[in-house]
Amino acid sequence: MSDRQVEHFAQILNDWKSQLMVEVDRTVNHMQDEAANFPDPADRASQEEEFSLELRTRDRERKLIKKIEKTLGRLEEGDYGFCDGCGVEIGIRRLEARPTATLCIDCKTLAEIKEKQLGH
Repeated sequence: MSDRQVEHFAQILNDWKSQLMVEVDRTVNHMQDEAANFPDPADRASQEEEFSLELRTRDRERKLIKKIEKTLGRLEEGDYGFCDGCGVEIGIRRLEARPTATLCIDCKTLAEIKEKQLGH
């Protein structure tokens, strides 16, 4: 992978991470601003459900941030763009679609088939 491509993917990953961090901050502020002790149980339940959905979304995003950080580390080490399964280059088009990909399309397809067969 050329230096220009490495810079390109580093920019994509850093921008993505920044966007996710803004969302985390926005959620914290929203929950602090909107937190109220409603006397009506239905209103309280609605707010709790809304907060629960936001927290689940943020948890998924937190995991994605960790994955992005790991991918940025791979970029620095020079391991980015190579399949963890077979060692071949993953391919620019796949990395453009999924910048955190660690498997080539063939290994990913096999992993998904195995997952379906095991019922996970």
